Parts: sequence; structure tokens; C-alpha cells
Amino acid sequence: MVRLVMVRAVIKLQVWTNGSLEMSLDLTAYNVHGSVYEDPAFVCLAWSACERRLLFIAEKLPVKSELSGLSCSSSASTNRYPGGGDRSVYVEDWGEGFTGQSSSVLCVADLKKGGVTVLSGVPLHVSPAQALWAPNDDGVIFIGWLEEPFRLGLKFCSNRRSGLFHLDSQGNCELLSAEGVSVSCPRLSPDGHWLVYLQGRVFGPHNQCHSLQQYDWETKKTSLLQDVVKRPKLGEFAGIYESLPAHCWSSDNQRIIFSSARGNFKDLFVLDRRSKRVTLISDNSEFGCWKLLLVHNELLVVSCSAPNRPPHMKLGFLPPAGGEFGMSWVTLNHPLLTFDLEWKSLEVNPAPQEENPQFSGLYIGALLVKQVTRDSRRLPLVVFIHGGPHAQFCAEWNPSVAALASLGYAVLMVNYRGSTGYGQDGILSLIGNIGYQDVKDVQRAVLYALQEDPTLDPERIMAMGGSHGGFLACHLVGQYPDFYKACAARNPVINAATLVGTSDIVDWRYSSVGLDYSFDQLPTPEALSLMLERSPIKHAAQIRAPVLLMLGAKDRRVSPHQGLELYRALKSRGSPIRLLWYVEDGHSLGRVETQADCFTNIVVWFQQALLKH
Repeated sequence: MVRLVMVRAVIKLQVWTNGSLEMSLDLTAYNVHGSVYEDPAFVCLAWSACERRLLFIAEKLPVKSELSGLSCSSSASTNRYPGGGDRSVYVEDWGEGFTGQSSSVLCVADLKKGGVTVLSGVPLHVSPAQALWAPNDDGVIFIGWLEEPFRLGLKFCSNRRSGLFHLDSQGNCELLSAEGVSVSCPRLSPDGHWLVYLQGRVFGPHNQCHSLQQYDWETKKTSLLQDVVKRPKLGEFAGIYESLPAHCWSSDNQRIIFSSARGNFKDLFVLDRRSKRVTLISDNSEFGCWKLLLVHNELLVVSCSAPNRPPHMKLGFLPPAGGEFGMSWVTLNHPLLTFDLEWKSLEVNPAPQEENPQFSGLYIGALLVKQVTRDSRRLPLVVFIHGGPHAQFCAEWNPSVAALASLGYAVLMVNYRGSTGYGQDGILSLIGNIGYQDVKDVQRAVLYALQEDPTLDPERIMAMGGSHGGFLACHLVGQYPDFYKACAARNPVINAATLVGTSDIVDWRYSSVGLDYSFDQLPTPEALSLMLERSPIKHAAQIRAPVLLMLGAKDRRVSPHQGLELYRALKSRGSPIRLLWYVEDGHSLGRVETQADCFTNIVVWFQQALLKH
């Protein structure tokens, strides 16, 4: 086992064997790189075939400016310093979640000699990421994020310009993928013959359905293994929307195993490289979410959960090719806690007047979670809306949802059109329609749930969400002021026009309202007017429900001044408003103490609103 430990700015690489510390390298002492990257967009920790060297990604030491370019060059200098030594010169980084991380380097720790080397030959203005050793010990394969003309935020964005590169042992670098695309997750077959990776478009939706490309290491040719799924039929494979596991190949070098969203579920699939057939190997009868953790030879390690069942670890052995359907699973652990909750998956059709003419026939997904009811009492309903917007609520264990349901609330989680798991057409249908189509979808799902389930109380409905989910929650209490009794929004987008100059993903601010983006884009009155038109701030004067805002002071994705804008608008009108300000948090409000504080305040806020009602 290998792990990286940081104590008081000292980074140590530790190698453990059978529970004992075998070796510890003080990486900081070598002074050849900065902090080690840990985010999945960059991270790698790969053994060489001889198991004497470890490959990892770290921050480059301060460097001077160079010319940009995607084409490879072995003459790339590594002795640069931004601003010629002036510490006050602005240095770009990769946005939300990457503060202080600007340019990465490929590093190799030699465990036998006890040294660390930074590999040279990486193209100018390319940050290497997700690296692995090339076949036959011939260098390194890596994803390269393009830094020029300037960096855009990487977190939660699968539409960033990048390339798949091979840096050979002589320091020569070759671009293996096409130009002008976004690529990620290179995965090499056990025999070193086949390299697969995900590919998507640049700009447009910040998250998307990917194609799976296959590179033949011997012939140096690339072919399409799995195309983008535009419009899946109900219940069928809907495409690939998330990263491939680090180990995803079967030992026969023929099959790739992965998890992916499918409607309201997350399932496990096997793709046969020869036949290009995709086979479902998970079972939704007990668990709604199957996450592949590891493939070792033919052994699959999976985490399974459902809204009423905490994660279970399961093992399964992959049968020979063609026999995957109906494979059996063994449960390794059973959670100590059980919950008296029930859930169901809903598929909702938009009203005829709410159909998208360009993408008609799409449906809305939703999950309803509540206590098992044994009497006729009606439950207050919390409408929970995911952010993104190109993300998904799958039927998995969610502690906040389970806690709300245990407190007596029913929780409706809505996958509006534009959510992942419904095909690329669903994602594209939301482009240019935010603030309208997604708002109508959530309201339609709520009305459908009220109609289908008589235990839900139509007079006690609250809305909550974060980021784009907060954007929609604020829209709902503004557009339906008599329908919702309270709102809780975490780092919500309130005014897209004022956000355009402060977000680390300025491209999405244009794409979301249907405008093309280029790096030299300048705001126009028409564009700003359209952004304002689609924003919740337009409906602020109609908001009567009590609004709770939770803001991270270090949020670089959605500036906390967005929430302050709504706070002042409501405060000036005497509307009930409370704002929680978390000084050390960014966009996700992810620190444990912050999550606990947010949940507690949301519950108290909703309870107070219902008591007043």
C-alpha cells in the first residue's frame, strides 16, 4: 500500500507492506516540486513494472512564461518563473478546489535510490494529469490540460480542452488523441495492447455523455468503441457519464467494466471490446446504485446502496465473455443500522405546453423517499434539487435525505431534463432553457408526486438545493409564491448577469443561456439582458416564503455575493431571510462541521416555517 501524508507542510510518501511501514520518503526535502495533487482531475499514483518507481503528479516550482501550443516539443524549458521574480504578479490556477495549483509536473520517486525526478519533455503550457506507465517501460502516458490562453475551472467540468500524450523514455512527446476535444481516464489493458479513454466536446454543457475511444498500441490507430448515446429507450444503457475506475479491464483484455447513470439509477455494465456489446450486470431489485470500486483479474469489488440502505460491499466473479448476464454476487458486510424508510422511482412526462420542440419526448425522473406510513397522516414534503445542472440524483444512500425522512419529512429528489443518465439529447435540451424548462420540470414532478401519493401534504412543501439546485429553489419560491412554504439554498446562482465576470467557469455562464463561447468573449447588453431574464433575482419581489441562504466565503464557482444580492433584495422588502456565512468554505460547503451546521439549520428553518403556517 502507498499513501501520501502531509504534516505541517512536509509531504511524505509512505510504502506499507502487511500493515508495517516499509519506507518513507520526505518529498519536500528534495525541493523539486510543490504540493502533490489529490483531486481526480489530476491524481495518479502508479507503480512501475519493476515496482521500484512510483509515478505521481505535483505542482511545478515557480517558472517563467513561455509560448503556448498543443503540438509536442522536447525542448520545453522547466526553468521558468512567473513575472520574472515579482511575487505580486497574478498567477492563474485551475479554479474552484484548486486554489494555488497552477501548473503540474510528472514526478517519479525512485524507492531503491531514494530520489525524486521531474520528467522533462512535456509540451509548453500543458499540465499533465492522470498519468500511467506506458507498455514495455517506454515512458509515460498522460492527460494534458491546456493552460492557454487562460485557465478555466476544472472541477465538475468534463468539457475542458485536453489531449492524450505519450512521453517516451527519451523525452519525446507525441499527441495520441485528436485536437480540439476533451479527454480523460486513460486505461491500459493488462497485456499493454489496448488503451481506452473517454472523449467529449469542448465548451457547451459542463458535463456530458462521453464516447469511449480505443487506441491500438501496436498499429497506433484510434477507433470508436462506444459512441455518445443520444436518446436511450427507457431502462436501456444510457451512455457513460463518469470516470472509469483506475482498474476496469478484465484479465482477458477483452472487456471493460464500469458504472454509469441510467435514469434514476446507477448501474454496472460490461462492454465487450470485440463485439462492442454493452451488458447490464447489476440488479436494481434491491439496490438502486452500484459503484464499481475495483477489478482484479475477474474479481469485481462493488459498493451497493439504496435510499433506505447504507452501502454494502459486494464481490462477484466475472464469467467468460458472453456469460455476464445474471452473474451472482456475495455480500461482504451488512450495515449495523437499518432504517424504516421506503422509496420509489418516478418517471414524469412534461405537460404538452412544456415540451421542448427540438428535443420532444424526453421525460423527467424523480425519487420519493419517506418513512413507512402506517396511518393516514400527511407528511410535509421537501423538494430536493440537485446542482450542476448536468448531474444526477441516483437511488443511492444519502445521509441528509435519510435523516430528513426519519424526522417525518417526505423527500422528492428531481432529475429534471438536463440531468445525466438520460442521453445527450436530455443534456442538450436544457442549453438555452435554464430558468424555464428546469423550473417547470421540478414543479411538474412535485404535482405528479402529490397526485400519486395521498400521504403527501400539498399545504406543507419546502424547496432546497445547492448551486444550480439553489438557483431552482429560489426560482420556485419566486414563481410559485403561494405554493412553497420555505426555501433553503446553498451557494445559489441568483443573478447570472452579475456572475459572468466572477465565476471560474465563465464559459458555462454563456452556454447555459444558449450563447456560444470563445476565450475572447466580451459581454454585450443583449447577453447580459438574457442572463438576467433567466435569473431568480427577477422574481425576488414575489418571494414570500422564508429563505435560508448558506454561503461559502471562498466559493470561486458561484461568488458568495450572489447570495448577498438576494439577501439585500429580500431584506429591503421585509421578507423573512437568514444568511449563514462560512468563512473557510468554498462551493461545496464540504467540511464536516459545515455540513452538520447546514443540516441542523435547514431542519430548524423548515420546522419554524411549518409552525408559523
